[in-house]
Formats: sequence, C-alpha cells, structure tokens
Amino acid sequence: MTTTPADVLVLAGTGKTGSRLTTALAKRGLGVRTAARSGADVRFDWDDPATHGPALRGVDRLYLVPPLLRTDYATEVSTFLDLAEASGVHHVTFLSAHGIDQAPPGVAPRAVELDLLSRGGLTHTLLRPAWFMQNFSETFLKPVDGVVVVPTADGTEAFVDVEDIAAVAAETLAHPEAHAGAAYAITGPEAITVGEAAAIISSATGRPLRHQDVDRETWISGTVAAGVPAEYGEVLRALTETIASGAGSRPNGTVEEVTGTPPTTFAAFARRTAGAWA
Repeated sequence: MTTTPADVLVLAGTGKTGSRLTTALAKRGLGVRTAARSGADVRFDWDDPATHGPALRGVDRLYLVPPLLRTDYATEVSTFLDLAEASGVHHVTFLSAHGIDQAPPGVAPRAVELDLLSRGGLTHTLLRPAWFMQNFSETFLKPVDGVVVVPTADGTEAFVDVEDIAAVAAETLAHPEAHAGAAYAITGPEAITVGEAAAIISSATGRPLRHQDVDRETWISGTVAAGVPAEYGEVLRALTETIASGAGSRPNGTVEEVTGTPPTTFAAFARRTAGAWA
C-alpha cells in the first residue's frame, strides 16, 4: 500500500466527527490522511495491526477515535500509541467522553486519557463532548414514526453540534503547541430535554414529533436485539441514567473560547438539518 504525504492522520475519517474534521483541516491548508475500514484514504482496522503502520507513515499529528461500540479497547489503543510515537507522531487529539475524568481508571476512555498523560514523547489534547445533536438525525435518537424513544425522562443535556466538535479539534491539530495538555468539555449553548429537542425539530420540519420515555431495561434489550453489542448496552444505560437523574452536561464557553465562534443552537441545527427528517 502507498500513502500520500500528510500532516494529520484522522481515524474514523468517514465518521461523524472525522469527516467534518477532514474538511476543516483541509480549509486550513493542512495535509490530511483519512483512515477507516473502507471509503477512506487508507484502510485502517483496529483488529488488523498490519493496517496501522502504513496509516501512520509520515504524519506527525493524530486524531484518535477509539474502536466504536466497544468497552475493552484500552490495551489495544495503548499498543497503537506506542507505534504512533515510534513512527514520529508528536501530538494526539483524543475524542474521549463527557465527564470521563470522574470515571475509574479502568474505564476505557479514562484509561486512554491516563495513558496519554503518562507519555513524554508526544503532546495531547483531550476532547470530552456532550451528546451529539446529530444523534437525532443520524443515529440512535433518530425519530421513528414521529417518536424519539429514549429513557431520559425530563433530564436535560447540552447537546453539541458535531461541526463545533470538529472546529475545536481542528484548532488543536492546527496549533498543537497552544493546546498541549488541555482537556476540553465541549457543549452546546443550552441544556434542553429530549422532549424540547423533539419540539424544536417539529417546528423546523412542520411534522409532529414527540419524546417517549420508556423503561430503561426494555430499551436496552431492544438496542441489543437490534445489533448493539451487549457490553455497549451497559454504556447506554449509564449515559441515559446520567441525563435522567439530572446530571447531564451543562453549557460552557469552550467552543467560543477555542474557536472564537459561539456554539450552534439546537434550533439552528434543526433548521439546517430539516431534510434529514423528511
């Protein structure tokens, strides 16, 4: 396999954050190499170490997205970071999870954070985003028959636009020296319930939409039956419990502080994305 020269390797380069980050970096004039199992500049598979070295060849910055829908990846990522460091990577921006700094060290995203903190051969930036607004248009919060079914009760969350996450990530990768050692909790500008989000989408589309709370165990069983790994069902349990209990993310000024631009409101996201719910 041959690879074209690049400054930044973007893992999950065809995914929600990676695809948008690639665009943002290219606009800055940076050379970007996307990596994914298919559809990217280079093939990258966490389960195939033979794909790791070629993907890293010649880059000095890395956007690290861990294996999706898994909870046991810390050792695997650590081995990859060893290779990245030996290959000449000088900076890693890691897509972690909101509030993960409060998790035990054995929880995979926190374990990766601690691994990065221990490395003297490269700098790092930690991104800890709230729930994505795009979950409503692309993944597990997408309405079915006019209903968003999720066990969050009346808890609120500062949903964040993935475009804003990509903008923050782009800043850290374009100017790694200015963001070395930083940990950014990335949120939207308002904390709203899923019911309020549904009402905003309904207004933007002119179509009725509502939130239906549901028994959490029933919901998790349904997601597992639909193909989500059972171990990741436990992650979804914790996430939904956090919001339902009133401990969801709260708005902060991170997006504007890092990028100079205010974060996207949910209403602006819904208007821009209305076609996704047609």
